[in-house]
Amino acid sequence: MANKPSSVALSEPEKEEARDRKHPRAQVLYEAIRLEGQHELNRSAAALAWSSVAAGLSMGSSLVAMGLLRAALPEAPWVKLIVNLGYAVGFLIVIVARQQLFTENTLTPMIPLLHNKDRTTALRVLRLWAIVLAGNLLGTLAFAGALHAVFPADAQRAFAEIARTTMQGSFGSHFLRAIFSGWLIALMVWMLAGTDAHVFVIVVITYLIGLGDLSHIVAGSSEAFYAVFNGDASLAQALSEFLLPVGLGNMLGGVALVALLSHAQVAADEKR
Repeated sequence: MANKPSSVALSEPEKEEARDRKHPRAQVLYEAIRLEGQHELNRSAAALAWSSVAAGLSMGSSLVAMGLLRAALPEAPWVKLIVNLGYAVGFLIVIVARQQLFTENTLTPMIPLLHNKDRTTALRVLRLWAIVLAGNLLGTLAFAGALHAVFPADAQRAFAEIARTTMQGSFGSHFLRAIFSGWLIALMVWMLAGTDAHVFVIVVITYLIGLGDLSHIVAGSSEAFYAVFNGDASLAQALSEFLLPVGLGNMLGGVALVALLSHAQVAADEKR
């Protein structure tokens, strides 16, 4: 029996088109994210700080979009399906504008650290996390404080309702929900490295986070700080009962469930 041909006969332009349409291997995505992470680790503290504050301000747009949608819609079970589309707005602004978001950085700088495994890279990762998280929270704090002076009463009521819902839950429930949120955001970053459909991926993943009431430290901090300014929570409650468990959960989700597993996949292929 004659051997079957290993591939169909194609012209050179067709072969080039086939190569272009092929999904990139995991190693290609890994290297793209590693280079991005190395670039972020080498940026100056001032550049990181300004970018992260801008991201915090931008993330407040998610609360505004959800609140305005909620204020315009009637009381009905399906309203949540529409309102949570607004949750994606802040993420779209931050990611498309290339601003620094803490949960994205649970993946990108971890790849250089897992690749190099040295003290210098570890210290740079900690420096990056500290600057970006502080800048993000400063931005959301300023944004939440300014909302009362801008929007009408019906929107304010919607903001307050969303903020109270965000704050509900125990330390443990926020922590567990934040693990899934951190995992999805870091997975989104991995997916963005391998597709041109950035807007679609961002909207789908962040809509799922909002719809599932999963906890995200930056988006959620806008709502937690709004609850503080509105008198529905104290600053101590916002920090200890929401921001602390959510920050820890987001880090665990991004680092352990994506960065480590993705690194292990590539490392196993290299060994083989």
